[in-house]
Amino acid sequence: MSDAALVLFSAGQDSATCLAWALARYQRVETVGFFYGQRHAVEMTQRQVLRRAFLDRGAANLGEDHVVDLAGYGAVAESALTADRAIALAESGLPTTFVPGRNLVFLSVAAAIAYRRDIGVLVGGMCETDYSGYPDCRRETIDAMQQALSLGLATAIGIETPLMHLTKAHTWALAHELGGDALTDLIIEHSHTCYEGDRTQRHAWGYGCGACPACDLRARGFEAWRRA
Repeated sequence: MSDAALVLFSAGQDSATCLAWALARYQRVETVGFFYGQRHAVEMTQRQVLRRAFLDRGAANLGEDHVVDLAGYGAVAESALTADRAIALAESGLPTTFVPGRNLVFLSVAAAIAYRRDIGVLVGGMCETDYSGYPDCRRETIDAMQQALSLGLATAIGIETPLMHLTKAHTWALAHELGGDALTDLIIEHSHTCYEGDRTQRHAWGYGCGACPACDLRARGFEAWRRA
């Protein structure tokens, strides 16, 4: 099963970079996306646009895509990403965009798909360097999930997080290392990270409102990468 990987693919910059990373390492790569009532649901459309772009670039090892409806979970784990709430810091110290347990749920569902598809590796864009305070993005959390999933499925499940210790500028650099200007241009044009789901405004770094935390992080990372 080590020749196959399942990428948690949201169509954001990070997951697009992770998809390119996986395609360069595994003979068979499949993708999974989750609809959980997110305000930026435009990413669900952009997933297919990005997949077609990768296929057009010759990604012959890109296999099936899986889409899972988790709207019920999103309603229970309400946050500024799933409801009309302001994006700010909550009393807990975490941003209101934090969806409780999101990565834990995503990894559990992805592992079930991987088990049925004879895939032994999950790939996710979790990052604890620029992770905006999300505790389920820490490698410690991912390691615990990897152990729990392997025990629960009675088979080894690996979770690869190629961006874990990278800044956003380093993520841009990794994408360029993997695919040159063609890949970074593809990410700029077709990926979607903006929390507001805004694809009406085109910036040097891609589409977005330009004001939400996701846009700010992406823009600053892009500028730092271009200056390096």
